[in-house]
Amino acid sequence: MAARVFLLFTLGYFLSYFYRSANAVLAKDLSQDLGLGPAELGFMTSLFYLSFAAVQLPLGGLLDRYGPRIITPALLLVASLGSVVFGLAQGFPTLALGRALIGVGMAAALMGSLKAFSLWFPRTYATVSTLLVGLGATGGLLAATPLALLKEAMGWRGVFLLGAGVVVLVALLIYLGVRNTPPGVPWPKGGGGGGLREVLGNSRLLRVAFLALAFAGSFLALQTLWAGAYAYALGLEAVEVGNLLLLYSGGAVLGFLVSGYLADRLGTARVLVGAALLFALGLLLALFKLLALAYPVMGFFGAFNILTLTQARELVPPHLVGRGTTLVNLFGIGGTFLLQWGVGVAVGTLGYAFAFGSLLGLLLLALFLYRPLLGLGKTSG
Repeated sequence: MAARVFLLFTLGYFLSYFYRSANAVLAKDLSQDLGLGPAELGFMTSLFYLSFAAVQLPLGGLLDRYGPRIITPALLLVASLGSVVFGLAQGFPTLALGRALIGVGMAAALMGSLKAFSLWFPRTYATVSTLLVGLGATGGLLAATPLALLKEAMGWRGVFLLGAGVVVLVALLIYLGVRNTPPGVPWPKGGGGGGLREVLGNSRLLRVAFLALAFAGSFLALQTLWAGAYAYALGLEAVEVGNLLLLYSGGAVLGFLVSGYLADRLGTARVLVGAALLFALGLLLALFKLLALAYPVMGFFGAFNILTLTQARELVPPHLVGRGTTLVNLFGIGGTFLLQWGVGVAVGTLGYAFAFGSLLGLLLLALFLYRPLLGLGKTSG
């Protein structure tokens, strides 16, 4: 049963990663077919993250109260509807609505998994949760060269209509195939609003949350749109861009897989800081147009942002894991919305150098504010 729980939740997260990443390859087609400029493209794509972030805090309470077996598949059905709306869209408003519905629907794919794993795998949580993310992140690989080829064969609309059916299937598998807790383990129901007040008053958790905003936000804003759009702006063709995104996403898969192992041995805080600094190096390489080197560096070390969620789990009691992790994820996903949209505005007015330089500055500020957590020892790392 434990293996089935792991597999089915991983499938859900795989779909979430595919959908969040798909627009990087489809950017040129969406712009041409629907007449989207950089700011519209950035805003529409970022709506996944805005809607995703908007439901995080209520989602945490729902997961703590009812469990992921019900909440995760219910929201996946919303994502399926969004995929249909997106695939049939004839203009920007409908496209934006579809993207927002997909974001709402995928909001529980990772958070529901982490809630379930905190009870199914309490002793190996960091390793199992990062394994989930590493395997699920192969959805980003599917959204690179394979998506470019599939899009050429059936069109971007066909991809989204087909995907809607796949999402419904996975939702049914999760509902029918998993339990909230292992046999004999009671469900630790969360309380009311007091739990939210407790996590909002945790200053250490808020430092982690701001790092998630800068680190996860930059990593995802690039992977799911601007890394591809930047490569197109440098004159590359679709399959070439897909290959570069494959390097980015392939690096991310490896980074997710090893991040938990390294954090368990070296400390979450130290590993987070080191990885964030190396991600910053990748941004500099991208500015110098060394994309074949920059993208795997940013993918591999950017993936370590997932450890902000591991650290969140370490800083709250078991009955608040849902709310603690969704608070940090709110900042990470909300940051992706702000940065993905903001990069579009910056690119349209001041160019890529200013946009990427701003991401770098924000990340360094977050690391400066995060410094006190380096001294917390095993509890925070």
